[in-house]
Amino acid sequence: MSYQRSLKRGLDIFLAGTMLIILLPFFLLLYVILGIEHKGKPFFKQERPGKNGKIFKILKFKTMSEKVDNNGESLPDHLRVTFLGRLIRKTSLDEIPQLINVLKGDMSLVGPRPLLVEYLPLYDSRQIKRHNVLPGVTGWAQINGRNTISWEEKFEFDVWYVENLNFWLDLKILFITFFNVLRGKGVSQQGHVSMGKFKGSLNNDFSGVSHKHILIEK
Repeated sequence: MSYQRSLKRGLDIFLAGTMLIILLPFFLLLYVILGIEHKGKPFFKQERPGKNGKIFKILKFKTMSEKVDNNGESLPDHLRVTFLGRLIRKTSLDEIPQLINVLKGDMSLVGPRPLLVEYLPLYDSRQIKRHNVLPGVTGWAQINGRNTISWEEKFEFDVWYVENLNFWLDLKILFITFFNVLRGKGVSQQGHVSMGKFKGSLNNDFSGVSHKHILIEK
């Protein structure tokens, strides 16, 4: 049996469970503080595509308010992120709830980050390969620039990971992620709280294809 089909899932359950126990005091503290700050809604929940495009709800601690403009549209990220939210993002503590996603089998500790459902029809035939494996809490792209690199670079790192997935690569990514989090490295692009939206690649050969033709239905 290959690592991906057998040991990877067992490793995810063991490490995610262990990390959740260790981080439980931080989890409970943030749950209470953010629950107060966001009026009983400490979690950010959003549908994301996982392996083979199967939709699941990702969990994160909430770091932005729900402020809107006069037209009812959400304000830009940098105007909605709270002071506490910036601190939580800098330390990556907002990602703790995703350990629950890992235990549920929606995600792996290591893999391409789960992005927006609306991006599915925008990938080209190579980029879509990032969905051949479970999405991860961290990944090859995250330790090679995270939000400081372009979308095309990020997707190339993702596909390279899919094509070269093995135990030692996962171990390397986990170790580097740990030290990057301690250093607060690569959290966001200069001048931006988060990356701008992906609008498609120049070589996109899926243009106009409905995501229903790519997804496994819920």
